[in-house]
Amino acid sequence: MKVNKTNVARLLDKAKVSYKLVPYEVDENDLSATHVAEQLGENVEQVFKTLILHGDKSGYFVCVIPGAEEVDLKKAAKVSGNKKCEMIPVKELLPLTGYIRGGCSPIGMKKHFPTYIHQSAETFDKIYVSAGQRGLQVLLSPADLIRETRAVVAELT
Repeated sequence: MKVNKTNVARLLDKAKVSYKLVPYEVDENDLSATHVAEQLGENVEQVFKTLILHGDKSGYFVCVIPGAEEVDLKKAAKVSGNKKCEMIPVKELLPLTGYIRGGCSPIGMKKHFPTYIHQSAETFDKIYVSAGQRGLQVLLSPADLIRETRAVVAELT
């Protein structure tokens, strides 16, 4: 099956980052990272989801966390220098990032936002994040992801 290069893949190519695009079957009724991990036949702890939050001081920021986890808003606020924060409404996702729900990648958003990645990412050689569209993940080293997104490693769950 031919996989079309996404903007994420082009950015990683430009940065000379080693990665692999991995397609999976999309279920429009279940866009969860747990479903993605099942489709990939991978441990859900290695499949990371990208969440966009808004803080009362910093504005928008990104959290990349293990697929089965929920972001702890208090921890996310603290690490990002906010008193409080909340997830953005889904309708704001596309205009803000250029990505849709279920296909939001921490790489290649319309604008760079401060990015925080869960510390468990560093326990794996490779992790999955969205390649910027539903049905496609990118497998890469956490160190490369951290460098490319200029992420801070933190406790977020």
